[in-house]
Amino acid sequence: MKKLVGLVILMVIFVTTMAITSSKPPTMHTMEGTWELQSFYNYDGQAVTDTLNLPEGYRQVKMYYNGKIMWSRTDPNDTVGRFGYGSYKITNEDLIETIEFGDYQMMQALDTLREFTFELVLKDETYIQISVDEDGNRTFSENYKRIE
Repeated sequence: MKKLVGLVILMVIFVTTMAITSSKPPTMHTMEGTWELQSFYNYDGQAVTDTLNLPEGYRQVKMYYNGKIMWSRTDPNDTVGRFGYGSYKITNEDLIETIEFGDYQMMQALDTLREFTFELVLKDETYIQISVDEDGNRTFSENYKRIE
């Protein structure tokens, strides 16, 4: 009888341990890291209609860390570089970037718009930020790959 009670107690402990260790919530993908622009998509409202590759020498990098974003772009066809700094947050469906300051042209643009909201498709090593119009139709996206 003592062996049976001991075996039952052991089984209860085993089942409880398995339930506790296997009930961890799934981890979410994270934006933290360094990302490089790979291409652009054009949309017809929902579906991709065209993929645009980057021109030779064009680079754009975004860094996300601890709720902050910094991005920089160089374009051989434009002698003025671009950069910006601010904060970001993600929801289940959106990436929201609030730019605090940047280069001269960025600061001029910030006079009218500081917060940018994108539809977000986030995976471990890639993400897509999709611009939508006032009716919620997809128009354009930037497609990134994690580089660090």
